[in-house]
Amino acid sequence: MGVKIIDTTLRDAHQSLLATRFKTEDMVPILEKLDRAGFYSLEVWGGATFDVSIRFLREDPWERLKTIRESVRRTKLQMLLRGQNLVGYKHYPDDVVSKFVEVAYRDGIDVFRIFDALNDLRNLVASVKKAKSLGAIVQGAMCYTVSPVHTLEYYVKLAEEMASMEVDVITIKDMAGILDPVTAYDLVRELKSRLKIPVNVHTHSTSGMAVATYVKAVEAGADFIDTAISPLAFGTAQPGIQTVYFSLREDSRPEVDLSVVSEISEYLESVIDRKYSKLLTLKALMPDHGVLIHQIPGGMLTNLIAQLREMKAEHRLKEVLAEVPRVREDLGWPPLVTPLSQIVGTQAVLNVLLGRYKVIAKEVMEYVAGNYGRPPGKVNPEIRERVLKNVREVDVRPADLLEPELEKCEEEVKRMDVPLTDENVLTYCLFPEAAREFLGEYYRELAKKARELEIQTMIEYSQ
Repeated sequence: MGVKIIDTTLRDAHQSLLATRFKTEDMVPILEKLDRAGFYSLEVWGGATFDVSIRFLREDPWERLKTIRESVRRTKLQMLLRGQNLVGYKHYPDDVVSKFVEVAYRDGIDVFRIFDALNDLRNLVASVKKAKSLGAIVQGAMCYTVSPVHTLEYYVKLAEEMASMEVDVITIKDMAGILDPVTAYDLVRELKSRLKIPVNVHTHSTSGMAVATYVKAVEAGADFIDTAISPLAFGTAQPGIQTVYFSLREDSRPEVDLSVVSEISEYLESVIDRKYSKLLTLKALMPDHGVLIHQIPGGMLTNLIAQLREMKAEHRLKEVLAEVPRVREDLGWPPLVTPLSQIVGTQAVLNVLLGRYKVIAKEVMEYVAGNYGRPPGKVNPEIRERVLKNVREVDVRPADLLEPELEKCEEEVKRMDVPLTDENVLTYCLFPEAAREFLGEYYRELAKKARELEIQTMIEYSQ
């Protein structure tokens, strides 16, 4: 039995290469083929796709999920869930977390890949417990990074703690593409020897090591690996399944239909050429050895450039990249994944432009105080002392301090001229301001199309 493949084409791949702008209408033509390709699961939802759908694509992310589920009947559908952050950038109360997982499962998600940016497992309890109660498959994901505190022993201990939460799979989530082949082999082998639980490896091709990393991970016994389909592969996305397939030993290769994959690849090439070519940049596709030093994921790099451009300081990018590792060390080596990548990046920009810690970002103060969870290592004592003069330190699970919000969100949606559905209530809970604008516009557009269809039908009937 070969390694199983989790295909990321419709989520992480286009999030990494096309700024998450791939539209649902362009996914539909390949859904039936993806279902026939032989993948274990398709990662199609979560991460930034929810936010981008309502803000930029003007699509309902819940409708995207339902549309995909209608066409994909045999293959599992999977999502990336940021623990207590869900698909947002802050912690939400437990009632919102529970309802979100329930509705996502009902609308089509079979597998929840759940992680916390700090690897603070207290922030996974609510979502893991709910998903398991529904009968969903849960992947407990460890955010992989490199630092003095993130050792092999650290990850093994973390995986053991995740296993005690009864997750179904342990995922090594390497968001920056910095997991090297030797470490991948050692870590997977250690996890497989210690735990009686499947192991999944997720990486990006940012540094150019991903294919070699997967080969060694599979040799060590990895049960699952994540790949994408070219041209939505490589660069800051996952490596392409076609290349990975032929890089593996014959007895380790997945049972994937490469002829179907080729058809999907041809379609993607055509639609990207017609509609998305301006988003697919050479920089995103080229290997970047610098990521092995600064560990900055592709999305974070784009954010930094945008911040500096707004301040007319794009020429200082190199200084900011050099400052990011120093800020990480000061803050106790947090992994650079949403929302911590944005927090560290913003502080690095402030340090370069205004002087080191002349201004401490509000989010950094909340992080140091424990509002995001426990930092992996010790925070610089001087910074910690400065912050705690102004902010109260949190010594409990951060979500324990949050009041329930679901009923309040329901009341707000009742006041809007939109249907009172679980999906609309949750969209409002997660992104109130964006949802207020989006939902009103979305349902007005639906009503307009319905009227146009009704008129057309009347005309055809009268003829």
